[in-house]
Amino acid sequence: MTVHFIGAGPGAADLITVRGRDLLARCPVCLYAGSIVSKDLLAYCPEGARLVDTAPLALDEIEAEYVAAHEAGHDVARLHSGDLSVFSAVAEQMRRLDARAIPFTLTPGVPAFAAAAAVLQRELTVPEVAQSVVLTRVPGRASAMPAGETLAAFAATGATLAIHLAIHALEKVVAELIPHYGEDCPVAVVAHASQPQERILRGTLRDICAQLAEDPIERTALILVGRALEPQDFRESALYDADYRRRYRGGPA
Repeated sequence: MTVHFIGAGPGAADLITVRGRDLLARCPVCLYAGSIVSKDLLAYCPEGARLVDTAPLALDEIEAEYVAAHEAGHDVARLHSGDLSVFSAVAEQMRRLDARAIPFTLTPGVPAFAAAAAVLQRELTVPEVAQSVVLTRVPGRASAMPAGETLAAFAATGATLAIHLAIHALEKVVAELIPHYGEDCPVAVVAHASQPQERILRGTLRDICAQLAEDPIERTALILVGRALEPQDFRESALYDADYRRRYRGGPA
């Protein structure tokens, strides 16, 4: 018996990986975060599978589901939104499985920031504009931010910021970022990327709060900030430059 943690992707049922889909199809038990994970993905589960929405469950109750499946010899598909590597709350579940010697695997998924960049039709790293992407959030009820991990500290680098779980604090986010990026810095708010209810707000640090006030978005949104969102006169990458010599064009290995 194995618990398979699966990144469900940003929402669209066809943006799950082939591996994730195939694991879903063969697991007789599926635990999914119903508050975020699209129920369309449950169509990949086998007929008669036990489907458990974990949204109303505490961690102890989720652990009890794993234990019951383990005792019955049933593999479990555990669906989490986006990708498992960031803001997934998988770490504490893996720790409990380790303590019980219950085996598990991890299958990555399409992360929210990648889906947001796709719907915006933007590359988040543009030559000599921004070459780093910072995935971060703001303090919340779930947990505080570690010392030193502040928006101001990240903004000082000029990197593209992908700010999760922060739409409720947009005014605070804007106030912290303006001194570093300037009021004219491009901003995009993307909610439910890849899903039928997908919504996009585009603006600048100067006007994005006013836009949100006119067209509120309350949850499941990502805030992207940085010059790479609207690059002007950027240099082209040397990767495809005719004069750039590399091993595939007769240059040194």
